[in-house]
Amino acid sequence: MSGAHSHVILFSSDVELGYEKLVDYYRLRFQIEFNFRDAKQYWGLEDFMAVKQIPVYNSANLAMLMVNLSYILRQSMREECPDFSVNDLKAEFRGRQYVLEALKLFPEMPDAVIIDQIIQQAANRGRINQIPKAA
Repeated sequence: MSGAHSHVILFSSDVELGYEKLVDYYRLRFQIEFNFRDAKQYWGLEDFMAVKQIPVYNSANLAMLMVNLSYILRQSMREECPDFSVNDLKAEFRGRQYVLEALKLFPEMPDAVIIDQIIQQAANRGRINQIPKAA
């Protein structure tokens, strides 16, 4: 919260509903809208080609699962990088996958520490918000 104040007018057909509850409902509504926006923008909710009931159900739930999972993963990175985004998260996993696939071509696997360093460097290449290097 920034501490900023603004004046808004909220409407409800329930005349018995208190203003605190009404404000909570509006906050939840906006959070739901943001979740659907993220599901469409980042996790392909609009791109699924399913038309039958069960595949549509599975596709929608997969997109919403990814919204929730990405939120948890981003929160774990926010201490190191406050601006860590979904695109940064996707770059992290894409870089990890590229490195692991490339390492399969090596005759011998490098040490785990070296693999972690390579993964971090590859992930940093695609990130928008760079994680500061440890001193």
